[in-house]
Amino acid sequence: MGSLRDQNVVVIGGSRGVGRSIVEAALSEGASVLAVARGAAALKELSWEASGVKTLALDATKETAPEAVFAALEPDVLVISAGALAPSAPVQEQSWEIFSANWETDVKASFLFCKAALHGRLKPRSRVILISSGAAHSGGPPNSGGYAGAKRMQIFLAGHSQKESDRLGLGLRFMALSPARIMPGTGVGDRGIDSIAAYMGIRPADFLASMTDMQTPADVGQAVVALATAKPQGSSFVVSGSGLAAAA
Repeated sequence: MGSLRDQNVVVIGGSRGVGRSIVEAALSEGASVLAVARGAAALKELSWEASGVKTLALDATKETAPEAVFAALEPDVLVISAGALAPSAPVQEQSWEIFSANWETDVKASFLFCKAALHGRLKPRSRVILISSGAAHSGGPPNSGGYAGAKRMQIFLAGHSQKESDRLGLGLRFMALSPARIMPGTGVGDRGIDSIAAYMGIRPADFLASMTDMQTPADVGQAVVALATAKPQGSSFVVSGSGLAAAA
């Protein structure tokens, strides 16, 4: 315990689901934690239930978001876990607005914060962790629109940002972490389970029964702590029920 003592951890999308588990894991390791999310009500609930957490209600896709966040707490570890729910209709039934939702949220927020970091807004040895998805590796189901592509772009963005940090001598560490399996009990997971099961014409329980080696949100939180406190090689990682590993 205490591996993040005297460290500032900022979690974008930290009010619920996987983001909240990351907040809780960082708090348990002694970090000062700022949870950022759009919903003030969810942040207020978090502050009641997670002693010591700081909160900031903010839309992470706004151009001014990085400056506002860094003014509230300068992070040693920055985690981008915010994102939209994936679409849940056959591709031919989606509008471009629906298809591109995850590009306009998950990717845009990641881009803005990585860009700010590369412009010198984070001190050397700061770590930036983008929460991607196993869909980035598998392609995801055919009714999930641009979700898998957006999550893959987060992996590319972490790699591109690391190369730029190295080229510029910034001393920053950029990583992408993909939970390998869908997770019940989270907003994204429950929506995905219901929509995939409906698309396949089976019960959600039967879809879940077909899944193996599933990780929990708490596993993701612990994986983030591990990435933030160790010095793993590479920029892309996967966490499953079997633990944390470099992406193939």
